[in-house]
Amino acid sequence: MATSGARSSRLGGVGQWWGVLAGALLIAAWINKAAGPAVVITLSAAVLLWCFFQAPVTCSAPVRGREDGCRNNATGLLMGCHIRQHRWQKLKMLILRRQVRAFCSGLFSDGKATLVTLAAIGSFLSGLVAFIPGVTVS
Repeated sequence: MATSGARSSRLGGVGQWWGVLAGALLIAAWINKAAGPAVVITLSAAVLLWCFFQAPVTCSAPVRGREDGCRNNATGLLMGCHIRQHRWQKLKMLILRRQVRAFCSGLFSDGKATLVTLAAIGSFLSGLVAFIPGVTVS
């Protein structure tokens, strides 16, 4: 079984950061007049998926005795760290109505989470705007 370190080195470090490359391509697609709405929508979806499921952030799952939650590294805004109980805990917080506020406050808990959250919001809006005729450069 390959570890994440082996997987990362096999891809030369691009495996974890491919969403940043997709984000740069998304910005270039908006600037470039030749890129159509399909390219913008595809890149927006890719960046959004990276932010939700693979971006390197802090876990921040609720932990007894810690005000700021779990401090382990996690993958994505919706996923937790390597601890089994934390793995889907943040995603479950979105489903339970009483915990949505705690989840949303965790989106801006530190610099990494804030940056990834803003990238997710921007890519979502980018994909949404690409559906409006006349707004995208075609």
